Amino acid sequence: MSGRGSLVVVLALTVLGVSGCGSDNSTSSTADPATTLVVFGASSLEPAFEAYADRFPGAEIEYSFAGSDTLAAQIQQGVKPDVYAAANTTYPDDLYKDGLLEKPTVFATNQLVLAVPADSEIDSVEGVAEPGVSVAIGAEGVPVGDYTREVIGSLPRAEGDGILDNVASEEPDVAGIAGKLTQGAVDAGFVYISDVAASGGELRALELPADVSPDVSYGVGVGAEAAEPALARQFVEGLLEGAGADALTANEFGPPPSGAAGG
Repeated sequence: MSGRGSLVVVLALTVLGVSGCGSDNSTSSTADPATTLVVFGASSLEPAFEAYADRFPGAEIEYSFAGSDTLAAQIQQGVKPDVYAAANTTYPDDLYKDGLLEKPTVFATNQLVLAVPADSEIDSVEGVAEPGVSVAIGAEGVPVGDYTREVIGSLPRAEGDGILDNVASEEPDVAGIAGKLTQGAVDAGFVYISDVAASGGELRALELPADVSPDVSYGVGVGAEAAEPALARQFVEGLLEGAGADALTANEFGPPPSGAAGG
């Protein structure tokens, strides 16, 4: 074969080789993207749920954190998450009754506390009732706000009235209360013990008297029209036993009440 003929063969083989490589690259670039699991969660769950996402196999998790009431309203208006987790059992139960959620499960508990900046001189609940102290609470309808009102209504009247007189801000979720505290915008606020733990030492908890401390239980359910129902159920199971439960414990959440099977 002449030199020119050999060159033609070599060029032809080179073109075929490049075409083959291009074809392989094209196939890999059009592979199906990772499955996405859409999870609605109460804002107090954010640190624990974000940690859980790092250990959840089989899907990328797209979280939406807000007040439990806000998220429930979105579901009632037609939004269809795979999972909904609330800071109470009322909203999951209501959505289940409306056919928008599968039967919910209680998966965690928490403790309502009065939080103050770590360097605050306030050292008691009574101190928050003193004139001139500014307090942040959750808005009515938000679980943390409803729990707070339950506590205030159970305190001695003068003490409860003093705290109400000092309310400077009503926030749409517990993250807003924690934010006001860490920014120095208020002197005290009703949050969960998990929020104090998540503050990295910026906040200090004042425990409420045992006789007025509310039972705080979290409910979770799979969306009735979940796009990924099997993965959603796997996510919920992991909250009860597995990586999700471990993440909750690490963030100061308590286990569900003994024998709790549903919302």
